[in-house]
Amino acid sequence: MAGPPPKPWPTGKVERLEPLVRRVLAPNAGPYTYTGTETYLVGDDDRIAVIDPGPDDPRHLAALTDAIGDAQVAAIMCTHTHRDHSPASRPLAEATGAPIVGCAPLVLDDSGPRADASFDRHYAPDRVLEDGEAMTGPGWTLTAVATPGHTSNHLCFALEQSGALFTGDHVMGWSTSVVVPPDGDMGAYMASLDRLYARAGENGDRVYYPAHGPQIDNPRQLVRGMIGHRRQRENQILRILREGPHAAADFVPRMYKGLDPRLNGAAEMSVTAHLVDLERRGMVARTGDIWAVS
Repeated sequence: MAGPPPKPWPTGKVERLEPLVRRVLAPNAGPYTYTGTETYLVGDDDRIAVIDPGPDDPRHLAALTDAIGDAQVAAIMCTHTHRDHSPASRPLAEATGAPIVGCAPLVLDDSGPRADASFDRHYAPDRVLEDGEAMTGPGWTLTAVATPGHTSNHLCFALEQSGALFTGDHVMGWSTSVVVPPDGDMGAYMASLDRLYARAGENGDRVYYPAHGPQIDNPRQLVRGMIGHRRQRENQILRILREGPHAAADFVPRMYKGLDPRLNGAAEMSVTAHLVDLERRGMVARTGDIWAVS
């Protein structure tokens, strides 16, 4: 995981990234959110979509309201329902009259390490987008791309006019995504990465706009590296298990040298997600909290 850039960060400011895309950074920086959640405004000055409205924070809502100005909000679109992404959908919908559109609702007791990532229990979309369904406005079309793995309900949104893909937490500009079982699924996450790798080659996704971290201008290269990184982690786990049985926490100091101690829980969850995937594939087995090669 990369450290954040030096301050000041553009919190609350409107940044234009391309003719149809603007970005506003929320004031919720942290060890799992980097400099904060990035909300995207897509469209012209008349009718727009808001992607990942972010946390229910009055400062962020005020910044979004200023950025929206006199434009009509056609849709408030959520990639997934972690609470640093979707809670602001409700006050923003009340303020603008726009429908909440995008991922399906998902309510789980999150036993993972991320204080920012418990599920938004109150998320209530007016319309759930299935894979391939779209929202449209004057000169823009946003198509849902199902990318389960980080969460089972995760969507990316493809801006058809420019080749941009809004990747939520599936692909981020500063770190690999945390995959926390039982809802987070490493097998599904890897399959979704494979899908994005193919899209970047076939359909030409030219740039990724993640919810955390800078834009990604070389998406195919980055996704290839992410796939390789996860395979390397899987091989590390198997090598350690060939030495003898271990608990998931035992892997962290050997696999994550120099890790910020605040991220130890996330690293253990990532190891667990790999172990669960390997178990499903018949390569490892567990007895209680102890894992061993099959």
